[in-house]
Amino acid sequence: MTRQRFEGKNVFVTGAGSGFGRRTAERFAEEGAANVYLVDRAQDRLDAASASIESLGANPVQINTDLGVMENCADAVAQALAVDPKLDVMVSNAAAWVDEDFIDMSDETWRRVLSVDLDAYYVLANRAANAMKDTGGGVILFTSSISSLGHGRGFTAYGVAKAAVAALARSIAVECAPYNIRCNCVAPGPADTQQSVDIVGEELMDKWREEGFPVVPMNRLASVDDIANAFLYLASDDAAYVSGVNLVVDGALTAQVYDVPDN
Repeated sequence: MTRQRFEGKNVFVTGAGSGFGRRTAERFAEEGAANVYLVDRAQDRLDAASASIESLGANPVQINTDLGVMENCADAVAQALAVDPKLDVMVSNAAAWVDEDFIDMSDETWRRVLSVDLDAYYVLANRAANAMKDTGGGVILFTSSISSLGHGRGFTAYGVAKAAVAALARSIAVECAPYNIRCNCVAPGPADTQQSVDIVGEELMDKWREEGFPVVPMNRLASVDDIANAFLYLASDDAAYVSGVNLVVDGALTAQVYDVPDN
């Protein structure tokens, strides 16, 4: 029988139309969440996610918006609070990325990625924290990345934003502890998601699914369940004394330094 750690809770998830966001929203619904606020800018993905959430017994509330605009972020939280003033869990997961060398990067690229991957996280968390402090507390969670720990060529803006998100989580954890608000990150490694397909193509993803992913010591990509389960742990009372953490979920990739070359 599925544990019901979130029975009656209200949960807000961005990037909820696919990948980590959708599976995390579904897992909260499976464990008893009441209202699940689904935030995405792709209406077709929102419709599919909503049907799934409803089938799992929770009430899906769609919020279709572009989180690259700060005012939209504030409005998204306001829409959720209009349904119920108590917000128990926020998962800020939506991301933008561009594969572009630093030397050739445009100011527009930098600003777009930072607006979605950092500015939005700040606004959403700020508005959520203000609501949570008046209703007994809550949990704020961010999707960071192992890119918060080091660099992958072509993803400067993304890596900088994710490192800043990890720092933001630490700040919130300290400043909001008196209000019974915890804040943590999940830092995924390479994963089997639509975003990965968008980056490398379906053919290469199929190869990695079938043959493994040898860059990672565990020789596979993270599944959406691997990441969703990490979020649920951090959101639950099982992690009641865990705050300010950037939880790495990467199959031991960042634990490995290097192997001695054979020749």
